[in-house]
This record gives sequence, C-alpha cells and structure tokens, in this order.
Amino acid sequence: MHDFLPLVGVWSEPVKNEVEKGAIRKFAQAIGDDNPLYSNEEAAKKSRYGRLVAPPTFSRTFDYGRIPNLVLPTAGLIHGEQSYVFHRPILAGDVLYASQALVDVKERSGKLGRMIILLFSYKVENEAGDLVQTATSTIIYRPEGGNSHD
Repeated sequence: MHDFLPLVGVWSEPVKNEVEKGAIRKFAQAIGDDNPLYSNEEAAKKSRYGRLVAPPTFSRTFDYGRIPNLVLPTAGLIHGEQSYVFHRPILAGDVLYASQALVDVKERSGKLGRMIILLFSYKVENEAGDLVQTATSTIIYRPEGGNSHD
C-alpha cells in the first residue's frame, strides 16, 4: 500500500480527445443501444443538441493520460465500482481534455486475503475548461494475486 500513498492527489496531464461521429456510432452499436441520437445524423440535427450525442459511458474510451510514477500491476486487479456525474452531453465534434488522479488508498483484509482499494477520479473538460463529465472508479488490488472464485 505504501507504494501508492505518495501518489494520492496527483493528476495526469490532461489529454486532448476529439469526439468523432464514427466512434460514437461504433460505441452505441457495441453496447447495443439503438437510440437514434447516437447514430442517425438527421434525427440528431432535429434534437436540441443539433448533432450526434455520445452514449453516457462513451468517455471510458478516452485517453486520460498517465499519473506520473503510478504503475499498476497486470495481475490481481478487480474493477469494483464506477460512477459518473454528467454536466452536459458529449457531442460529435467536441474537443475535450481528460485527466485522472488517484484520490484515496485503503487496505483491508477479506476472506481471500489482503486487498488494497484504490479510488480514482476522472474529469473531462471542454476547451474553455468547463466540466463536461466527472467520474470515480474503485479498483481492488490483491497483491497476492490469487484466483477469485466469483
């Protein structure tokens, strides 16, 4: 756990992400959502947004950069939880800047052994610096690796 503590509060450099129509369509198709605002430009033009809208979790496809000196292991990681706050929709043609930070680290012992719980925060801003979306994610790291019996 001590390897992670000095990194709490450290943000990655924001990374520029350009939202493309084709990427929105492919994402919507991949998640099986046929909402016309995600794929039909004519329908989207008639909406209050005037262009294609990205599905709410589309931001998971963004590059959030790397938190300096944070190296996560390749084994023993479990995705615990994800939550989003939407400040405005992500639209085709948006140029957005995404970054992430490690915001908390806790250690627990469970039936399967020692667990380190890492809480990450994510933010997506437009070119003016206005928040478009924020999110948090909980990652559980089992240092001993081991096989989960979920």
